[in-house]
Amino acid sequence: MSSKHRVATFSIIVGLLALVVTLATTIAVKSVSAQNSTDQKQASSIGNNGGSNNSTSSNNTTSTGSGTKVSIQEEASEMGDQAYDPNPVKVKSGDTVTWTNDDSQAHTVTSGTDSSDPNMGKVFDSSPGLNTLLSTDQTFSHKFTTAGEFPYFCQLHPTMVGKVVVS
Repeated sequence: MSSKHRVATFSIIVGLLALVVTLATTIAVKSVSAQNSTDQKQASSIGNNGGSNNSTSSNNTTSTGSGTKVSIQEEASEMGDQAYDPNPVKVKSGDTVTWTNDDSQAHTVTSGTDSSDPNMGKVFDSSPGLNTLLSTDQTFSHKFTTAGEFPYFCQLHPTMVGKVVVS
């Protein structure tokens, strides 16, 4: 096969891979939108935001007196430990932290230091198994009931790191 044919074949393969990644991201974002719509309907019908689960995803940010908001900043994937604001987040045991994706890209909020952490996602995970992602303006909340330091990161952009300090 000539060099021109190899380059053409390689270009086609790269183009197809880019298309697959784009489609997978679109499907994941639509999936999270549909899941959040279902979650909101269930919470409305139950009247207690889904029962005893301490983590929720939602399109609407709700905050109580014991709630703290964290923004996933615009251009977050390029900001490292500045991607989440504030960072670190300092709360008291029993407080709820709500992260809002203020970026145009999809993200996750996953407990742990990175994907090699054996405890990744065990405390909280906005996107278990990457089946759903936080798209623009969507939120994820977790109620912290134990004191300690809880590092977290974005599974899609692992340089995005944050920490919740619970006293």
